[in-house]
Amino acid sequence: MDRKTKVLKRRRRHLRVRKIVKGTEERPRLVVYKSASHLYAQLVIDPPFGPCKVICGASTLSPDIREELKSVKGKIEKAKLVGKLIAKRAQEKGFKRVVFDRGGYKYHGRVKALAESAREAGLDF
Repeated sequence: MDRKTKVLKRRRRHLRVRKIVKGTEERPRLVVYKSASHLYAQLVIDPPFGPCKVICGASTLSPDIREELKSVKGKIEKAKLVGKLIAKRAQEKGFKRVVFDRGGYKYHGRVKALAESAREAGLDF
């Protein structure tokens, strides 16, 4: 499977899931995006009309965990640190419950590691 086909299939899966998964004021959507070398997570509220509102975010590029990431080997371990950081930031903003949006990716590897570490850090989804 070539790169273009793989990206199109992921986008199709993501759009199919997005018809169902909505972020509300009580339960924002925890969105995951991964590139070849980095992982990003955001909390988003989807209003009925208009653009989405991003509450907070975390990634492997975040200054808060940059020093810790230098000592960690492997993308899955880095994903665990991002999961803990997004959970901490969400709780600081007053959100304990979220809806998980895996972004069309399989619940496997980095996406699973991020989700499980966010749960361990106190998020409920």
